[in-house]
Amino acid sequence: MATKYRFSIDEFERMFADIRHVELIEGKVYQMSPMGPKHVYTVMKLAGLLTEEFSDRAVVSIQNALRIPGQPKDSEPEPDIALLQPPIEKYQERLPDGKDVLLLIEVSDSTLEHDRTTKQGVYARAGIPEYWIANLIENVLEVYRQPGPSGYQIQLKLKPGEAVEFMGEKLEWW
Repeated sequence: MATKYRFSIDEFERMFADIRHVELIEGKVYQMSPMGPKHVYTVMKLAGLLTEEFSDRAVVSIQNALRIPGQPKDSEPEPDIALLQPPIEKYQERLPDGKDVLLLIEVSDSTLEHDRTTKQGVYARAGIPEYWIANLIENVLEVYRQPGPSGYQIQLKLKPGEAVEFMGEKLEWW
């Protein structure tokens, strides 16, 4: 009989410290897909926009780890972009956690279903107030708001040219 093993955050960090492109989601270790040019471009474009609009009110974190303990299993994802509460110095000795997050963004093509289901559930249960998926397959921005134990209560899909309001700013999705 095969035994499935789930990792805690501490075990994951110890065992996978030198391995790139892996993340812990609900106790399971996932190898992340290679990023194609459209994915890289979208991350860079969104990071530039968010830095320009919010650098005085948030810390922009690009493809860095985020600790989400418990709920019921540990997770340490590496979202494409996270807007975190300042100041940046508080992350010098620790990884950000769910309470630090203002917004998480995943740029998604090959991982779209995983981002919509598994990751969305993890982020909602952790109380991440806003989660966006830059859906490269359908060319839409999926916006998820009002997290709860069973997911996000508000879900929007924006087409290119439509604006999303966030922290008092209107940002156009391209």
